[in-house]
Amino acid sequence: MVFSSYSFLFFFLPAVLLAYYLSPNRFKNLTLLGFSFVFYSWTKPIYALLLATSIVVSYASGQRMSRAQGRRKKAWLLLSVATNLGLLAFFKYAGMFSTWGSYLEDLLTGAKGIIPIIKVALPIGISFYVFQAISYSVDLFRKEAKPARSLVDFATYIALFPQLIAGPIVRYRTIAEQLIEREHSWSKFLFGTRFFAMGLFKKVAIADTVALGVGFAFGNPEPTCLEAWVGVLCYALQIYYDFSAYSDMAVGLGLFFGFDFPQNFNSPYKSVSITDFWRRWHISLSSWLRDYLYLPLGGNRSGPRRTYLNLMIVMALGGLWHGASLVFLIWGLWHGVLLAVERIMGARHPISKLPKPLAALLTFFLVCLGWVPFRAKSLGEMAGIFLSMFGGGWGPSSMLQNFPEVGWVLLVCGSAVFACPNSWVLARRESLWDLSRDLVAFWVALVVILVYSGSPFLYFQF
Repeated sequence: MVFSSYSFLFFFLPAVLLAYYLSPNRFKNLTLLGFSFVFYSWTKPIYALLLATSIVVSYASGQRMSRAQGRRKKAWLLLSVATNLGLLAFFKYAGMFSTWGSYLEDLLTGAKGIIPIIKVALPIGISFYVFQAISYSVDLFRKEAKPARSLVDFATYIALFPQLIAGPIVRYRTIAEQLIEREHSWSKFLFGTRFFAMGLFKKVAIADTVALGVGFAFGNPEPTCLEAWVGVLCYALQIYYDFSAYSDMAVGLGLFFGFDFPQNFNSPYKSVSITDFWRRWHISLSSWLRDYLYLPLGGNRSGPRRTYLNLMIVMALGGLWHGASLVFLIWGLWHGVLLAVERIMGARHPISKLPKPLAALLTFFLVCLGWVPFRAKSLGEMAGIFLSMFGGGWGPSSMLQNFPEVGWVLLVCGSAVFACPNSWVLARRESLWDLSRDLVAFWVALVVILVYSGSPFLYFQF
């Protein structure tokens, strides 16, 4: 179910709000849990079994872990992590490994047909709730969190529908107390409404509009240089507005039910380095990778060479987390190389010597280069777009003939990500102008939804 769909806005959301606020306090989590499973099961009910498996195994292992010591404690941790990673690995990577196996067959005489081709549909949101379950287990093992009070509380944490499908990746210890007792007030509800309105507007009025220009590069067999650059820039804006929109709406929905979710985006295209970019982009994922991969690998404690290797490993795995494909691996390695180079050069890095506006533009340029493999469907498409960007022809452009307004869309939306405050700043402003702006944004978004059918959020595929 999509937040910007008719079924969610006009049926599911009013129903869950009514049921939630009519429920006694001791049953509010149970009410949320029931509706969350309805939300998750809306299109593929069978996948609810996977979600339930992750919940039950992680909860039971956590309860045992909290009472065990030594090897037994580690065994329960391994059970939980292995179960969750096993679910993720099979449904997300079985197809990739079987495809690689078929390539190997082509190289071996008489081996054709030995390795079966596995095609498994990816359960929506599995990458996000698996990471939440793993963080819970690891935090319990490290004694950085206390075990959940009940299965209902823990299941509500994992399955909570506002952030179930595409994050943010919320750690249990962040909302543990809120699962037991949380504040409900009109001011909090209004705060959530403003977040939700801004997110809805960013999704349907901006992200879905700027997406029209993405096809000039991706999917175009022979884009001109101009089309390639415009398509890549459109995708850079689309993925930011789309994903940050979902995060804003998740924060808003969380506030409706008394939860305070962490910020997931902090004006990432204003970053003055790639290191700064990863402090601002998908903050919950980058901090997860740091705390549960980079630091356990040794972080920067084992000398420079090991530090650079750790960065490459973590970013490569971060790329594969997004998708089981070589293009995602290339995207991760690209950022790993950039991060390693910044760490090696330090103050000698050319970007660090530039004025902040120029540093931000150059960082944005490097990020856009990374979006090419991230969005490309294959290595061939990625190579073709790069060739067009840096050596393509300047002939007649279908973009200029068919969508002359795309330049205005790029100018307005692009300027906004560099010049305007982000949602977390805007939502805290309480002037009449700010409230009116959010109200207008909400009604404009509703009109767009009623006129045009909404599209799924980009991060649903991850």
